[in-house]
Amino acid sequence: MPLPMPFHPGDLVVVVAQSPRERFWGRILGLETAGIALRGLDLSPWEEVLSLVRTGQADQVALSTRFIPMHRIEAMYLDEASSGVPSLADTFRERTGIDARTFLADA
Repeated sequence: MPLPMPFHPGDLVVVVAQSPRERFWGRILGLETAGIALRGLDLSPWEEVLSLVRTGQADQVALSTRFIPMHRIEAMYLDEASSGVPSLADTFRERTGIDARTFLADA
């Protein structure tokens, strides 16, 4: 019997892509065998993003809606607390005062 899929539209995830290697954080818009549609951002400027949002400059954050083909996806993780480390969404809320799902809502 197949295992139930743990990823659903609306879930917050971290996607690790290859060629080039990138890490994205966002909200799943759709997931199929061809790839994932994601509303989110590149994690490389994470601290800058938190700072911009915290200081009221959220409009300066480069949120995007993107499709990542499955052949580029190396790993995908639900954004959830693990081993005492908070989720990115929890960190985002704690450091900015804004709910991550609200922030990642469609434009």
